[in-house]
Amino acid sequence: MHTSPSNELIVILDFGAQYTQLIARRVRECSVYCEILPYDTPLEEIRSRTPKGIILSGGPSSVYEEGAPQIDIGVFQLGVPVLGICYGQQLMAYLLGGKVSRADKREYGRADLHVHQQNALFQGMPAELTCWMSHGDRVLEPPPGFQTLASTKSSPVAAMADPARKLYGVQFHPEVSHTPFGKELLRQFVVDVCECHQLWTTRSFIEESVETIRDQVKGAGVVCGVSGGIDSCTVAALVHRAIGDQLTCIFVDHGLLRQGEAEQVRHDFAEALGIHLIYVDAAQRFLKRLGGITDPERKRKIIGEEFVRVFEETADNLTGVEFLAQGTLYPDVIESGTRTAAKIKTHHNVGGLPEDMRLKVIEPLRYLFKDEARAVADELGLPEAIVWRHPFPGPGLAIRITGEVTFERLEMLRQADAIFIEELKRANLYRTIWQAFAALAPGIRSVGVMGDSRTYAHPIILRAVTSEDAMTAHWARLPYDLLEHVSNRIVNEVPGVNRVVYDISSKPPATIEWE
Repeated sequence: MHTSPSNELIVILDFGAQYTQLIARRVRECSVYCEILPYDTPLEEIRSRTPKGIILSGGPSSVYEEGAPQIDIGVFQLGVPVLGICYGQQLMAYLLGGKVSRADKREYGRADLHVHQQNALFQGMPAELTCWMSHGDRVLEPPPGFQTLASTKSSPVAAMADPARKLYGVQFHPEVSHTPFGKELLRQFVVDVCECHQLWTTRSFIEESVETIRDQVKGAGVVCGVSGGIDSCTVAALVHRAIGDQLTCIFVDHGLLRQGEAEQVRHDFAEALGIHLIYVDAAQRFLKRLGGITDPERKRKIIGEEFVRVFEETADNLTGVEFLAQGTLYPDVIESGTRTAAKIKTHHNVGGLPEDMRLKVIEPLRYLFKDEARAVADELGLPEAIVWRHPFPGPGLAIRITGEVTFERLEMLRQADAIFIEELKRANLYRTIWQAFAALAPGIRSVGVMGDSRTYAHPIILRAVTSEDAMTAHWARLPYDLLEHVSNRIVNEVPGVNRVVYDISSKPPATIEWE
């Protein structure tokens, strides 16, 4: 999907900032469609998309250094509003004749913002605000024709504007929650300045996607692998709404699922929605291929490849199948590496597909964040147990076991994970947490005492995080009494475990998953 139903698009040019995806989220929350493009996207391509506005993201570079990311100055002459954020503002000032220099002191964290002119961005806001800064350079003088809208102690030009040309810049980050008024500032830009009509909604996305899928698929058959997770179930339900019986869902039980997952997919999902589902028990096949494999990237590649092979073999028994539908989301695409984002890990539904795959891939959710996919699932009528299910990676429990995956280790982890989730639900905390699970590090053993005997067994690691979109995450502050109860149950009920630890790492620097 590349445009909203009203053909209203905000283009975000990415200069490599860690917050670029948050800018997109905030714009989407205003019911305005946006897409992230590399900073060096040709001017003609940008023009051909007829954006209603352009946002220049932050980035780690200094505008005056050799090789720093640049844009065609023609971006400012397209006649559409432009908002520069952090590096984006500095680049705008630098290219249009302002003065940018290294700050005497790096400004990072909360800062007091003094608003001198309300203008369009600060309409109706107080003169004193709190914002979030993250920069080593600053704009000393705005370009000719620009006004200084706001300043901080370290940034004389913390916001600037040329209302006649509808060019705006802010040194702070309005997209982060630490800038309390930031979402309203972005809303004023995309709605008041860019004159977007806020027509991009869950319902409009479904309607457009259904039309796009029908045009793409025509009379061909589609297979979709479902795992029970929100991503795959949502894409299956969306494709089913578009083409009905042309869709066949394949549920591959790779033996790496959580406890009770297979039954839930078959009954709660497929039967509830009337979707044709083929169940394939491939647990032994996956375990055999994973035997002796310890490298996490190899595990992901093997599982992704094996998934596709199973799809193809099953699809060979069906007539007219030409497409494979996948539940790829925007964070998957970003984390698997773009020109302006380093590759963190390969997602099996992005980078793990074999090059000689016969089926053509369709990814209707590719531009959605997780909470947007959840809203689509709810609108499509998926069961609540699936709509609110925590994210679960395609490679399953294989990447929650560090090292080799074996049947015994999977059983141990499955039981521990089920206890953790059961107790979270009992404490009414499950829906307040983005993701919670147990992990197993079989390479670690520790001494313990159970009864009168010495034990030498494995630890289970509990992980629970809060997040908005999985791009960043904080460890969840679970009650000690709950953690104690979960620990006691796991040690008493799961053979081979004598210790439970709680992971208190945030993302970054850690990832949410263990591998």
